[in-house]
Amino acid sequence: MTSSDQPTWIDYAEFGERFVAAAVTETRIESAVSSVAGRGITIGPFGIGPAGLARFVAKGSIGKPTVIRRGPHVHFDVMLPVKLRVDVTLGGQRLRLEAVVEIDLSMHARTADPLLIVIDIPPVTGRDVSFVMRAQAIGTAWELLLDPIAKLVQREVANRINGILADPDSQRGRTFDVQAIMDGTRSAYRGRPTHEWIGYDEFGRRFFARIVTAERVRQVVESMAGKPIEVGPLRTGPGNKAEVCVQGSVRLPRVAAAGPVTVTPVPEPRIAELPHAAAESAAAAATKAHANSHDPALVRFDLTIPVSLDISVDVLKTNRYRAEVQVPVALTARAAEPLLIVIDAVPPRARDIDLEMTAEGWRAAALGKLAGMRKQIAAQVARVVRAEVADVSRRTIDVGARLDSTRV
Repeated sequence: MTSSDQPTWIDYAEFGERFVAAAVTETRIESAVSSVAGRGITIGPFGIGPAGLARFVAKGSIGKPTVIRRGPHVHFDVMLPVKLRVDVTLGGQRLRLEAVVEIDLSMHARTADPLLIVIDIPPVTGRDVSFVMRAQAIGTAWELLLDPIAKLVQREVANRINGILADPDSQRGRTFDVQAIMDGTRSAYRGRPTHEWIGYDEFGRRFFARIVTAERVRQVVESMAGKPIEVGPLRTGPGNKAEVCVQGSVRLPRVAAAGPVTVTPVPEPRIAELPHAAAESAAAAATKAHANSHDPALVRFDLTIPVSLDISVDVLKTNRYRAEVQVPVALTARAAEPLLIVIDAVPPRARDIDLEMTAEGWRAAALGKLAGMRKQIAAQVARVVRAEVADVSRRTIDVGARLDSTRV
């Protein structure tokens, strides 16, 4: 994004939906179930057939999963292949068969309290397990055993997979604590068997409230520290006989969470000359614009930019001053397309700037009262700060790009 680009705003709720869709990819789903792949599986020995006269045992391993994304709500179909060698013994005779088992899992990326993404997997049943045996021509007695073997394998494979998925290590691999990841801390929520689910929209609102903190915003804006400020020369005073030059620099900005926003009802516009429908449309537009600019749900911060200035005023001789300036800037954390966090800034006005001048000597103190000098300096400082905050790209975080580069 360049300084001339205007972001397309989205609300926090839509940001939450986009975040989950971008974060939960086929690759991450494959990684989440990787603990299952490669595991050995043994079924039996079991007795089957009349009076359990036949015995069988099956051994094999779980292969690499196949992941297919479907639907708009971050659902995935996952197929786990299992190759089994089945040994059946009946009346002293032994039959060896090769079997191919496919386990169908349905996975859904859900969001949970406080700021979790959990890959939720419903319990596997025998109906989710397909079983195909490869056998050459066999006798009737053996054929009668195939159906009981298939049903038993389906049931046992479903139970084994459910046991693996319920393992705490497996659950930890499917739970992502977004706040802990961002903070670089250990999560207290991973591996829990149950969660308090929240919607994607609530996840988006919590993301901004918990992740976009004053400390992180300070890290974004502190690059302004050390920026030089030069004003002038400009003419002021009676007859514009005083020449003013200002040099200084921006010190470390301060950021604090803003207080609650009080929304006052916007007055309806008085447009007597418009038809009734047009007046209603204008009123609705005014109300919407007012609500968007004063939405109390938005995360806001108060930025104070301290500036130290050396001021020289040349009237017959040079008079010097020191000034400490406090420039207030209102910041709002906004979400933008496609998956951006933008720290939006309201440019300062000259009348909002607090400028305290200290004169060096009595003559400088007298000249310091020259009409308009303070206002002109404040206006010039405001102009410099406005130019500095105009480039929104400096306060834009591409969350999508960071997700793509994060190995989680």
